[in-house]
Amino acid sequence: MEYSIGFIGGGRIAQIFLTGWQRAGRIPAQVVVSDTNAEVLALRQRQVPSIVTTLANNRMPAGSDIVFLALHPPAIGPTLAEIRDVLRPEAILISLAPKWTLVRLRDGLGGFSRLARVIPNAPSLVGKGYNPVVFSADLPQEDRVEILELLRPFGQAPITEEWKLEAYAILTGMGPTYFWFQLYALRDLVCQFGLPEPEVTTALRAMLEGAMDTITASGLAPEQVMDLIPVKPLAEEEERITALYHQKLEPLYQKIKP
Repeated sequence: MEYSIGFIGGGRIAQIFLTGWQRAGRIPAQVVVSDTNAEVLALRQRQVPSIVTTLANNRMPAGSDIVFLALHPPAIGPTLAEIRDVLRPEAILISLAPKWTLVRLRDGLGGFSRLARVIPNAPSLVGKGYNPVVFSADLPQEDRVEILELLRPFGQAPITEEWKLEAYAILTGMGPTYFWFQLYALRDLVCQFGLPEPEVTTALRAMLEGAMDTITASGLAPEQVMDLIPVKPLAEEEERITALYHQKLEPLYQKIKP
């Protein structure tokens, strides 16, 4: 079945989802994107010329069959008040933000309860995402199946419990940012050493997949895994880097918890 899709918020998440559908050849026939920034809307329009954009008008995408709420948590409350009388009874609203629970969303929408929450993951852009999903109790099974099908081009969409979503936001939602800058630096450095870029890319992917498999499949304790390689060029920085995880992520988790 072909659904009309509305994005309230045309920023990075809308970009990731639209690109994921585009790469899979599954751009919905009807997509409306709203944002308060005309430049952002122009970027989305160039990315997918078939979409409709609307400046500072959330009510237009809110009239779609499936409405993605792609906003930061502070902007959600006023937006719910703005759109609650526009949502059609058979529509589905999918929040892509942490902190706002299904109950809060329902209350902010005046009792509308055809809801889902998803924690988006940037690798969805290339079909390798990990996007945990929670459904409201009032959402029928056939609608849940349709949502999962809509998310399928992005990668994995495991159904989970709502209390876990904010931890997933720290792990999968923001997780790539902890490593990307290091991986780009490593790639560029090894290219400077003379290894051709295609070989660097192949080796880097194999190294990362193998490192993860060693953690999960070797049967070794963490200290044993980390002792498998005798030369550790960054060993002197490990304690400082580990401390940064606690200093930065623990307060952030507390901030985004419901």
